[in-house]
Amino acid sequence: MSTGLIIALIVIVAAVAVVAGVLAVRARGPHGGRNLQRRFGPEYERTVARHDGDTQAAERELAARVERHGDLRLRPLEPADRERFEARWTAVQERFVDTPRDAVAEADRLVSELAGHRGFPDGGQYEEQFAALSVHHASHVHGYRRVHRAAQAPVDGPQERRASTEELREALVEARALFEELLSTTGGDTGRPHHDTGAGDRHAPARTKGGAHLPWALNRHRTKES
Repeated sequence: MSTGLIIALIVIVAAVAVVAGVLAVRARGPHGGRNLQRRFGPEYERTVARHDGDTQAAERELAARVERHGDLRLRPLEPADRERFEARWTAVQERFVDTPRDAVAEADRLVSELAGHRGFPDGGQYEEQFAALSVHHASHVHGYRRVHRAAQAPVDGPQERRASTEELREALVEARALFEELLSTTGGDTGRPHHDTGAGDRHAPARTKGGAHLPWALNRHRTKES
């Protein structure tokens, strides 16, 4: 092998190494590594677990979510619409006492509808709507996942595949945090995740549209199996 060819190969290898290094740095940039961990919080760890511990695959998925939905601008919520959604959620909580599964299914639809009303992708595309919500409401988006899975759980079949009343209650409580955050955030937000505003206190009582408080309708001792 000639000296010139050896030098050419060395230059090519060095160039490939430089390009790989640049790509690695970019991957750990604004949409990678610690920034993704900070932005997504527990959702980052869930995504890594879903990819069987493959951090790079998880980060690629999360970075893609940010690329698609990071600039989403929320539509303002009119006071009348806010009151209407609040009243419907209160009805869901009251309904849970007698028909937990029906209440959870309605909560799933209600979160989806409210998210669509605020400008997130249509609820008919659950995965895409969830991805967008995770970018802007990472702290509470798992509640939507839980209530959606609970709503989709089979009513019949093996007991281990059915959601218990307690599991339904917990899913509904967690979903309420996202629901209230969607109600409380202002329109026109772009590119920034929304942080907990206190709405996610799972032990807080339900609120009526007039600002008064109702006893928490999902008290585990009063629920009935559907």
